[in-house]
Amino acid sequence: MRSGKEEAVRKVLLENYERYYRLAFSYVHQEADAMDIVQEGAYRAMLKADTLRDEAFAGTWVYRIMINEAKEYLRKSRRESVEIDENLMAAGEHYRDLDLHDAIGRLPEQEKTLIILRYFEDKQLSEIAEILEENLSTIKSRLYRTLGKLREELSVSA
Repeated sequence: MRSGKEEAVRKVLLENYERYYRLAFSYVHQEADAMDIVQEGAYRAMLKADTLRDEAFAGTWVYRIMINEAKEYLRKSRRESVEIDENLMAAGEHYRDLDLHDAIGRLPEQEKTLIILRYFEDKQLSEIAEILEENLSTIKSRLYRTLGKLREELSVSA
């Protein structure tokens, strides 16, 4: 028999599977990798369901797990991409065809997560603050700075 917490986590996972997939895909841009991230995140969420403090916050709790899974995947794969980027720069090539996704992909993880949650997942700033466990004013100022960075990078590359 499942506990109330396990049932709440299970329900959230089932109801939001596609959203978690889109979240993971926005990080990795590969279907199979995104599916792996969601599967691993769901497994971890069910495994740790008893550590959920309040069933009412199961949604934000699972979102945090999925974000952490995506970040962990990126950390593991970062070594290869850093080597590729260094080789390209050493060869004198530059990013000429910069688009928004490339610019977002180069943001630090914290800023990338903020942009993904706000504009790809259509989360309200208050929801983002809750998911990231940060103050609302911090989220607002970080979003403003990050958008400025993106505008500057995109205008330079145009």
